[in-house]
Amino acid sequence: MKLKLDISAPSSLWRNLPRARAMARETVAVCAAESGLAARDGAEVSLLLAGDAEIKALNARWRGQDKPTNVLSFPAAPTDRLSESPSLGDIALAFETLAREAEAAGVPLPDHYRHLVTHGFLHLIGYDHETDEEAERMEALETRILARLGVADPYADGAATE
Repeated sequence: MKLKLDISAPSSLWRNLPRARAMARETVAVCAAESGLAARDGAEVSLLLAGDAEIKALNARWRGQDKPTNVLSFPAAPTDRLSESPSLGDIALAFETLAREAEAAGVPLPDHYRHLVTHGFLHLIGYDHETDEEAERMEALETRILARLGVADPYADGAATE
């Protein structure tokens, strides 16, 4: 499967994570492989590397929460997935929130970034954490994906933020 990742980085803060684009591409490829995703060649995911202000606006508009958050996922409508070049959806990350969380948890910024890209991607393909059972299933897959990327289990001490 050939999955296209379209990355937009309107916030200059992402320069503080120089390999953000390369890490996102690698992470999404591992997510697709580990999840068993069977998408057509040409399937696409959009990744927005933004700041808190932009994510706050998106969060207020689409979730009714007037505050920044670390990651937002917008899965494509099922009809979009049937088109010639299906979009799986969009992921948006807020640099300042991600950096604060990584520092507070004592986790390297690149590792937390990979975790949130993984988390966002899994939401695009139908994973959720509304129930304990869903959360266990999603967290187990996240942990397996992150292990392949050399990232420690973010749920090992129960302190992960999503």
